[in-house]
Amino acid sequence: MQHHFPSDDAIQALIQSRVDENRAIGIVVGVLEADGTTRIFAAGEAGPGTQPFGERSVFEIGSTTKVFTAILLADMVAKSELSFNDPVAKLLPEGEVTMPARNGKEITLLDLATHRSALPGMPENFSPADATNPYADYTVEQMYEFLSNHELRRDIGSEAEYSNLGVGLLGHVLARVNGSSYEELVRVRILDPLGMNNTAITLSDDMRHWLVKGHDQAGNVVSNWDIPTLAGAGALRSDVSDMLKFIAANTGAAGSPLEEAMRDSHDIRGSLDGNVEIGLNWIIMPAGEDKVIWHSGGTGGYHAFIGFDADKGVGAIVLTNSSHDTDDIGLHLINSNLPLRESPAERTEVEVSAEVLETYVGEYPLAAEFVLTITVDDGTIWSQATGQEKLQMYPESETEFFLKEVDAQITFDIDDSGSVAGLVLYQGGVESPAPKQ
Repeated sequence: MQHHFPSDDAIQALIQSRVDENRAIGIVVGVLEADGTTRIFAAGEAGPGTQPFGERSVFEIGSTTKVFTAILLADMVAKSELSFNDPVAKLLPEGEVTMPARNGKEITLLDLATHRSALPGMPENFSPADATNPYADYTVEQMYEFLSNHELRRDIGSEAEYSNLGVGLLGHVLARVNGSSYEELVRVRILDPLGMNNTAITLSDDMRHWLVKGHDQAGNVVSNWDIPTLAGAGALRSDVSDMLKFIAANTGAAGSPLEEAMRDSHDIRGSLDGNVEIGLNWIIMPAGEDKVIWHSGGTGGYHAFIGFDADKGVGAIVLTNSSHDTDDIGLHLINSNLPLRESPAERTEVEVSAEVLETYVGEYPLAAEFVLTITVDDGTIWSQATGQEKLQMYPESETEFFLKEVDAQITFDIDDSGSVAGLVLYQGGVESPAPKQ
């Protein structure tokens, strides 16, 4: 049988080049062929004081947790424990929280699983005491307080907005219905049946032994993240072997009720942003006559990609121990029509006067609850996104700046009067304009 994926040497060369170009600290890739065979590749370093890098290495998988949460919902619906159209409000404790509604319509479980709830990406009362572990101190009580006082900005279901809050709330609600923690629910319903023994939120001794160090894009070791309240949005840790089991269960003919629920989670439920569609949290990307079903996730020091072509029965996993975006590797391996991202251009820092830098100081809302704050300290300009650490900016010209910790650039827009009107953030191939407040 002819293999779908490139040769061992080609895959190894691809991931090694990312490490050599300082576009990753370390990468582990797993591929699943249609005949069920798998191959695993590793390049780079696991970090100081860790075990050898490879198939047993444990990573935070961030928002790829969201598809586990969606499959839990599909499984509970299949077992008639819930309905997709159940209002979230009726599944929360009466008297402790009031769900926002609009124009007589309530947010349903399906709205949460398709990012169409009209809830923001993050709650406005999210204010971490420790930016290096930002979700650790956000409590259920704070989430309930936000929901009880939040006024929706648009009609429920009218458009999609990717929401960590929405999927975190979904995981919380499913666990309440099950009478357990989110971690117990996902373990009993998905991890144990699939034999995923090295996937969890709470690290076993063996998982801790194999946990690799997370790094920022500059190569500095960073803290692990704890996500107790919004666990369903991004709290799982795993290794490539377990994730290959998960992908295998999502492809080919369904052989169990759980796998039937997985297939239901792949069905298109609407558009996410006009370019891609969404199932139950799965992103569905067209590629010629084919389609790739996938999700990715990032925490402070890790990035993860999982994806597959269900019709061809092939899939790929890309796990990294730095915050570099490597989604293009996974997408390209699954479908060669999806291009690899080019190496970032070499950038040269120039001097810009403190007087010019001061004109950029202010707040620039990229979304309703996601603001980029620009500050200047002793002649150095900094940017800080809501809920994230402050990062230094480096000028390429008087209006163009680049960041070193992440592959991102910022250009300030000057109007005809010479005043700063706004900025454009360039990151991950996306241009995000923001006005100056």
